[in-house]
Amino acid sequence: MNDERTLVITGGAGFIGSHVVRLFVNKYPQYRIINLDKLTYAGNLENLKDIEDKPNYRFVRMDICDFEGVLKLMQEEQVDGIIHLAAESHVDRSIKDPFTFAQTNVMGTLSLLQAAKVYWESLPEKFDGKRFYHISTDEVYGALEMTHPEGIEPPFTTKASSGEHHLAYGEKFFTEDLKYQPHSPYSAAKASSDHFVRAFHDTYGLPTIVTNCSNNYGPYQFPEKLIPLFINNIRHRKPLPVYGKGENVRDWLYVEDHARAIDVIFHKGQVAETYNIGGFNEWKNIDIIKVLINTVDRILGRPEGADMDLITYVTDRAGHDLRYAIDSSKLQKELGWEPSLQFEEGIEKTVRWYLDNQTWLDNVTSGDYQKYYEQMYAGR
Repeated sequence: MNDERTLVITGGAGFIGSHVVRLFVNKYPQYRIINLDKLTYAGNLENLKDIEDKPNYRFVRMDICDFEGVLKLMQEEQVDGIIHLAAESHVDRSIKDPFTFAQTNVMGTLSLLQAAKVYWESLPEKFDGKRFYHISTDEVYGALEMTHPEGIEPPFTTKASSGEHHLAYGEKFFTEDLKYQPHSPYSAAKASSDHFVRAFHDTYGLPTIVTNCSNNYGPYQFPEKLIPLFINNIRHRKPLPVYGKGENVRDWLYVEDHARAIDVIFHKGQVAETYNIGGFNEWKNIDIIKVLINTVDRILGRPEGADMDLITYVTDRAGHDLRYAIDSSKLQKELGWEPSLQFEEGIEKTVRWYLDNQTWLDNVTSGDYQKYYEQMYAGR
């Protein structure tokens, strides 16, 4: 790949996207990074205040469903690569409004694919040196059972195909060749977008890569998601609504480790390949919540566990998958990536960040930032 490149990162004002934008802007000053974001409720430019004046960074407010707009941007900016993170991602919202998820996640991805195809095919070098990198989710695989060796209750120590031992709640994991079985409108929309990306490679030769990642956590996550929501609720001693009995298991990855994986895969991954990204880090929801309570209480000087009575069990989510667990051995073996943080260290950093950035949290929770952007971009 050339040293000088122009990359579009979609959804770059969102949680994961902002970390990817920051990493690429700071690490690759020879690149021009265009952050393309619609600035929905989940997009906030405050996430990128520290790099907004960098000479190699530009923000463009645009809907990825605007095919003509995306194509024009690619032509004018001579875009070499797309890292596509823009998506509606909250399962509860998808259950209430599946149309929005299909529009953004499927038609938006199709718009980007077609724009890339049309522009890159018009160039003398065609697809040479170009790359379309699509970020997806582990939820497309469906759910895993809580299986365990006879006589051993989970979590138990198991050996992944990478050769590493870790705690797990089952003997099976999501691998890149697993059949898709989405169970929510959100995961169905993401599965469909994955299929379109692969189809554009198979049909047109578009140089694509797909990655499926486990649950992310860390700074700048929109506080409708479990970890920032519960940190905020514990601080203000509000109820902690737990679906069912809190027995659902998820694999958790610190967001900066995900950003590093995206960097490695974009530069070194093989075209038409799929890579799973995960932390080999399974936790029951109820256990994470107890860790959060203990951590927040300790940092705020409260007796540890003083807020356990905030836990409130509520009716389970429709179609709530029991267990997700990613096998990221392929990524580790082929490209040398591995998580840098242990979960306890990552949670400590995350809790402290939210407690130290209450102004950011209050601004996002109030929705004032959305009103500001609507006024700023009115008539544009």
